[in-house]
Amino acid sequence: MPNGRSGRIVRSAAALSLLSVAALPTVLEVASPPPFGTIGAPAPSPDRALPLHGTGGAAPRSPQPAPTVDIRRTGDPADRITLVLIGDGYTADQQELFQEQADRAWHALMEIEPFRSYQGYFNIRRVDVVSPVAGIAESEGQSHRTGTPLGMHFWCDGTARLLCADEPTTARYAGNGDGPQYVIALANSSEYGGAGGTAVTTLAGGSPDAGRIIQHEIGHTVGDLGDEYDSAPDDADYPNLSTVNADEMARTRVKWWRWLGAESPDGGGTVGAYRSANGIYRPTVDSVMRTLGGSYNLPSREAILEQIYRRVGPMDPPEPAAGTVAGRPRLHVRPLPLAGDRQLDVVWKVDGVLTTPQGADPTWLDTSLLQIPSGKDVKVTATVRDTTDWVRDEAFREQRMTRTVTWTLKG
Repeated sequence: MPNGRSGRIVRSAAALSLLSVAALPTVLEVASPPPFGTIGAPAPSPDRALPLHGTGGAAPRSPQPAPTVDIRRTGDPADRITLVLIGDGYTADQQELFQEQADRAWHALMEIEPFRSYQGYFNIRRVDVVSPVAGIAESEGQSHRTGTPLGMHFWCDGTARLLCADEPTTARYAGNGDGPQYVIALANSSEYGGAGGTAVTTLAGGSPDAGRIIQHEIGHTVGDLGDEYDSAPDDADYPNLSTVNADEMARTRVKWWRWLGAESPDGGGTVGAYRSANGIYRPTVDSVMRTLGGSYNLPSREAILEQIYRRVGPMDPPEPAAGTVAGRPRLHVRPLPLAGDRQLDVVWKVDGVLTTPQGADPTWLDTSLLQIPSGKDVKVTATVRDTTDWVRDEAFREQRMTRTVTWTLKG
């Protein structure tokens, strides 16, 4: 389930001027990610700190059975993060509409780094919930109990663009996966709205800005990121917000001190400490956590990757299983795949001595080709490491982004 601080949940709902969103591809391959889109950046408005949204004292809704579809499976769900897409306010005749909007949403998420490069770490699952009525509650005076299965509605806690769902019911529809998962609820609405940072990330599936909304909101949910815009709450308890300037950050080695002076990935200058009108410092002049259509700045990318690696490791189980093996088998490690040319590093050692695999694929080692004296037991290790320069915390890299497996070959 999504991360979040104990006793403290934050939702984001930015009321933005709308710009058209370019059509996204309908097929996304791990080996050939789509190019970045060029999208304009409207101006944002504030978040609010809210409690978990439930049923408001009403009895919990009873989910009816709903078809579940594995849209994209990159590996065993126990070893991947699953994004669960659920719709609300889509009738039986509108299920195709929901499916199209759900596809656009997750494609948009996989367009932005670091999700683009690390899309192989995610499975995508869709739950086709049929609503007896079309649409959701959109106006301030409209009842929140519209009869939709997830009870999604705008004007959550009095904020026009804040889009809430009945979280306990939504969680029951999503089900318990075999591994970590994030639930994304799409409302059948063309209004602008969404929320992130709680158990259910929400967006208006029919909004022209839906793709950019999910890029922003998932930053809250997966990366535990705060909003960087001027009118955001003056709360710096996030990896991308600070109460101290760059000099103090460097001196005390807090927050994103490792990134100070690094070039911003969007070409907007260097990472520093830029003060917003609310008195809180942010890492760059602009980012997707400040304006829609931008990029995650470098400290935010690192925060997202760290949260991903807290949930999954860098490799799938090896073949054969680690431990004592007979004979001289071919050993295979299975690093999680990255989209693009860079892949995770694999280093082999035989009795502590570096060994180069014989073939072009570094994930295999044919031990029958090793010069091993007859009758001698030999220890073979393979270390898989993510060497991305998007992470500068080397202690974290060693602890979470590196795995070593060991086989003992019996002589």
